Amino acid sequence: MTPAAGGAWVAGIPGVGAAPLPRGGVLGIPENVWDPAVRRVIGWGGAWRAYLDRLRPPLTIGHDRSLGHLVRSRMGAKVLDRLVAPVTSGVYSARPDDIDVDAAAPGLNAALTRTGSLSGAVAELRAGVPATPGSAVAGLEGGMTRLVDALAVRLGELGVEVRTGTAVERIRRVDGVWEVALATADEREDTPDSAPDGPADGDEVVHADIVVVATPEAEARRLLRPLLPALGDAPAAAPVVEIVTLVVDAPELDAPPRGTGVLTVPHAFEAKALTHATAKWAWIGERSGAGVHVVRVSFGAQDEEPATAALDDDDAAALALAQASEMLGVALAPDRLRGAHRERYEQSQPASVIGRAELVAGARTAIRGLAGLGAVGAWLSGTGLAQVVPDAIAEADRLRHGALWRDR
Repeated sequence: MTPAAGGAWVAGIPGVGAAPLPRGGVLGIPENVWDPAVRRVIGWGGAWRAYLDRLRPPLTIGHDRSLGHLVRSRMGAKVLDRLVAPVTSGVYSARPDDIDVDAAAPGLNAALTRTGSLSGAVAELRAGVPATPGSAVAGLEGGMTRLVDALAVRLGELGVEVRTGTAVERIRRVDGVWEVALATADEREDTPDSAPDGPADGDEVVHADIVVVATPEAEARRLLRPLLPALGDAPAAAPVVEIVTLVVDAPELDAPPRGTGVLTVPHAFEAKALTHATAKWAWIGERSGAGVHVVRVSFGAQDEEPATAALDDDDAAALALAQASEMLGVALAPDRLRGAHRERYEQSQPASVIGRAELVAGARTAIRGLAGLGAVGAWLSGTGLAQVVPDAIAEADRLRHGALWRDR
């Protein structure tokens, strides 16, 4: 199902407070700097500075790799800080200066050269892109966890054995067959990372012709490093993100005050983004009941610990509620809170970060050099199901093809 068409807002704009994220942009870069929605965010001074983009000579265009440098030099700091940075921080947890233009917006540099301006390039790329910010996603009624349930059912139908509460200690290749050493989660806590090449006493060993590593990046590299020493550890700059989901009694949110979500100007809030889930997905509102709303508040960005990191769950929920009140412009008193849930995860560096494409290409080459070994996940494909799923299917097809030809 598709989300509601309310669109996203930007909060923390100096002298303005909050405003809808202008429609018709690419990564926050506007197509028309004189659009009243754009001027509301960047002001008349910002609009005049951004208009210089149209007057600059084309010889300097089309060769910039850093999104931040490109936008700053072409359209100025206000477009960068108030429109682009909220998008890259909220969506990618990365600063604009570290975003690779060609990875995040394929074709933008080439369009720059053809059109002679950044705004002209955005206009050329806009064809086929949803006009409402935040609408380029889809979901499942009942939540994305339904995918996990459906997968479990399908695996059962196929006779697949699924282990839960079990960790993989190590993988090694012995006489042309893969050996996978397993241990329960409790056993693994007592096992040092420098475990010997062979299985430890008490470990169970599973033999396989094909192994696919489908874990977060740090764990994948831990398992693969003994086989591929050049692979190394996960980059240290991977952002840590905490999301606090709140359920609140707030009838005043029935008419969504700020669309389906709010992005923030970096450092204007302790949170980086908010999703008004009840406003974004109709099924949540139908199940929550009148006046009850679900909002998800995100903390943490590149090189920044989440503001909730040192807090206990109650204090984290209190901070998230206070931030939600400011970002939505609606007072949400503590006694409005029905419940809260907190989750923390280490996000792989976005595929669009400068140098990430080369890093991933090197990892893929190394992994594919070992017969019957594959790896999938957002750290290789880029974040989002639209990238993860096709990449996983392609990797499975590659391994299946290799096994069929090997057996002939």
